[in-house]
Amino acid sequence: MGMIEARNLKKTYRVVQKQTGLAGSLRGLFHREYREVKAVGGVSFTIEPGEMVAFLGPNGAGKTTTLKMLSGLIHPTSGEARVLDHVPWNREDAFRRQFSLVMGQKNQLWWDLPAGDSFQLHREIYSIPHAEFTETLGELTELLGVEKLTKQAVRELSLGERMKMELIAALLHRPRVLLLDEPTIGLDVVAQSKIQRCLKDYHARRGVTVLLTSHYMRDVEALCERVLVINHGSLVYDGPLAGVIERFGETKLVKLRFEESAPDDLDSYGVVVRKDGPTADIKVERARVAGVLAAILERSVVADVSVEEPPLEEVISRVFEEAEAAHDAA
Repeated sequence: MGMIEARNLKKTYRVVQKQTGLAGSLRGLFHREYREVKAVGGVSFTIEPGEMVAFLGPNGAGKTTTLKMLSGLIHPTSGEARVLDHVPWNREDAFRRQFSLVMGQKNQLWWDLPAGDSFQLHREIYSIPHAEFTETLGELTELLGVEKLTKQAVRELSLGERMKMELIAALLHRPRVLLLDEPTIGLDVVAQSKIQRCLKDYHARRGVTVLLTSHYMRDVEALCERVLVINHGSLVYDGPLAGVIERFGETKLVKLRFEESAPDDLDSYGVVVRKDGPTADIKVERARVAGVLAAILERSVVADVSVEEPPLEEVISRVFEEAEAAHDAA
């Protein structure tokens, strides 16, 4: 049995259809019209214990709504889910003590109190033994490098420091499942890297099961080997991260450094994205890379060559574009 299971999970909202103009507004006072908005349209997946899985999709795809259903914050319109062998929206104490939800744009710490005071309150809420609390807090503050900041009011901390404190609060009771919704949103590269390293180290030590949404592909590449891609509320890809690149990355980047100036006819092999003296970068269709290299090496003296996969951001954009085209066609 998986640690997280979703079966045909759906969420539809009934919203008021506002009428335009004064006459429409007056009619709306007595006779309201509604329309249904499908936030999640039948998502199914299973996440095994100890997996770190990325949950990707464009804005409005249904990622946050799915996480809210898996955490029990909202009820689905239909479908089933089990997390830690519990139905999340039953909100049983045994379930709530074993998972955490971290949302990058929501605060769980008291603004005017030092983070350390909020941590003590969490200890009381979750009935964490003193020895375990001290050990976990020391471990997390060391991983994130914030030992000296826990006595400072939360409102005085930078965005990156606050996010680190939010993550500590979420992990103090040693959850078995961690749901992360944009945990590094708005953070600089250094803060992102710190949180990535903390999550990676904590996962290695504790074996926590993680479901992560993020628009930063560095988070995904650093932490996850498996990817779920959702679009318009439906799952469009479930598989290894490398498989996304293999399936949707149509080209590879061939980087060349010639002994002399780069030839003028490189555009006959692919799309030249950069050409500067003896160096050149060419986008080549994946299936043609071997043949293109053989042809270039036969005609020119090459000092160095490398072949790179396309950036993950580019590949994921391609996934979204194909999913959008399929949705429009349907």
